[in-house]
Amino acid sequence: MTTRAEATFRPPVMEARRWLDAAAPPAGLPLLNVSQAAPVDPPPAALRDEMARLVTEVPEVHLYGPVLGLPELRGEIAERWSAAYGGAVAASQVAVTAGCNQAFCAAIAALTGEGDQVILPTPWYFNHKMWLDMSGVEAVPLSCDDELLPDPERAAALVTPRTRAIVLVTPNNPGGVEYPADVVAAFYHLAQERGLTLILDETYRDFDARPGPPHGLFGDPDWPRHLVHLYSFSKAFRLTGHRTGAMIAAEGTLAQAEKFLDTVAICAPQLGQHAALWGLRNLSQWLAGERAEILDRRAAIEEGAGPLARAGWRLTGVGAYFAYFEHPFAMPSDTLARRMVGDIGVLALPGTMFMPEADETGARHLRVAYANVDRDGIAELYRRLATLAYPLAETPPRG
Repeated sequence: MTTRAEATFRPPVMEARRWLDAAAPPAGLPLLNVSQAAPVDPPPAALRDEMARLVTEVPEVHLYGPVLGLPELRGEIAERWSAAYGGAVAASQVAVTAGCNQAFCAAIAALTGEGDQVILPTPWYFNHKMWLDMSGVEAVPLSCDDELLPDPERAAALVTPRTRAIVLVTPNNPGGVEYPADVVAAFYHLAQERGLTLILDETYRDFDARPGPPHGLFGDPDWPRHLVHLYSFSKAFRLTGHRTGAMIAAEGTLAQAEKFLDTVAICAPQLGQHAALWGLRNLSQWLAGERAEILDRRAAIEEGAGPLARAGWRLTGVGAYFAYFEHPFAMPSDTLARRMVGDIGVLALPGTMFMPEADETGARHLRVAYANVDRDGIAELYRRLATLAYPLAETPPRG
């Protein structure tokens, strides 16, 4: 018998870290770790001071709280999301979760049953695929175009009587691509027409390069019937270890999700919830600076891609924390990624970790998470990649 856990693959980031046990960077060459997108710095000093105060002065942060989250935080999210998206979100339509991954798991638990199907654009976020596997839900891959954009018409052809939801991640992980508002709207209308739910993961929305709202879905008064929105405070306020995310959905959907949340963690960590609330009220200027820094690093990625193209690489997608590259070598990306650790001291994730096994495009791509690498680090990354002298594939990358 195969258990639900055995039905899926090992956690990719942890798997990549094990490569370091087998191969060390060349002598004198420090490791460039571009394998994981989580911030490595702690929360800003002002937030840490507030968290220290909370730990010593607010007894409630050490106790269980409401399963769906701190009421004040739910209300703050509702108010700010309504303003940001030009729509109407009520506090009763907000749940606070132990990170955005848990929000996705709760959404799937609330919306699907054994043997149902969920459409995932590829390359996909691997934890989404893992949870569907462990839930007995079939992940239906939707291949994207050369710009890593999903096609709603192609998605429509994949809908069956067992389809329950379509998942979009924008800005995308792993590709970094920001989905145009009309593309997001087209998927939303497809969900409406077919009686499905659009699960929209906007973990990286704070680092979207566009100045206005990325879509207008919350402006539709009927949005609760067909939309579930996911968000993470891990990236915005560096609260990765405090596991604070959000799920915005119809009250009926949240009532079902509450059952899942209560049996898994009871409530999101209270300290993280209070920290997120304080951050929303006090760190907008600081967050704007973080966004500017990430956008500058994105510019550095784009500027360096031209010279790297002469070595046969192609930048397929870039945005938020990620760059997605097509490599020129006559080896699959999982082999390439392992060899890069010992040969040039770079740890990146292969495209095979974001694609179905049968899809050969995964073998031609690498994901670079550049959020923890400054301009000098990006220049060094490009310098090292350009030194690779492996045999080239017979068919060069497109572009």
